[in-house]
Amino acid sequence: APSRPANALLGPVPQAASPLATRDATGQRFRRGVLVHSLLQHLPDIAPALRHDAARLYLDRPGHGIAPADRDIVIESVLAVLDHPDLAALFGPDSRAETPLAGVIVNQVIGGMVDRIAILPGEILIADYKTNRDPPARAEAAPILYLRQMAAYRAVLRGIYPDRPVRCALIWTAGPIVTALPDALLDRHAPGPGLIGTAAPPIV
Repeated sequence: APSRPANALLGPVPQAASPLATRDATGQRFRRGVLVHSLLQHLPDIAPALRHDAARLYLDRPGHGIAPADRDIVIESVLAVLDHPDLAALFGPDSRAETPLAGVIVNQVIGGMVDRIAILPGEILIADYKTNRDPPARAEAAPILYLRQMAAYRAVLRGIYPDRPVRCALIWTAGPIVTALPDALLDRHAPGPGLIGTAAPPIV
């Protein structure tokens, strides 16, 4: 995780899974997370009917070192996210990957890179991928640092598009698992006068 202000309001930085950990001596979990992140970034630009074959060709590259069984699991998991009915617009033709976002909210400079965003006539959808981190059992259990991050992104987008709601989600590549973040939850972590000087930094 990047450096950040030493403030208890931000909560602990979530522990990243190490590719050298004894529970993952082969580094498969780490490698899988990176590959899932890459597929989620690039597959939406490919026609749905061609995505499976494209993902297989990509994962079969010798340098990736992924076993056929693991490859098929990764493809199935990624396509399940892309085909999820609640995420269809997020990965649709009006969406973009790796989009820089910056603004000033309550005298705080907010900046970061949104993994996925869709600017739609009736709403704004954003999602951030969390690679090699364990997903929480429920949205309320997500690390405060991530909730602050998404609440800050939401605040910037609300300033740009005041006429549209902004819906946020975290996509955990370890599953992949999608965690929708309700407005009421993000409201508790939104930038405000009480949190000046503790702006959330971009998180990988």
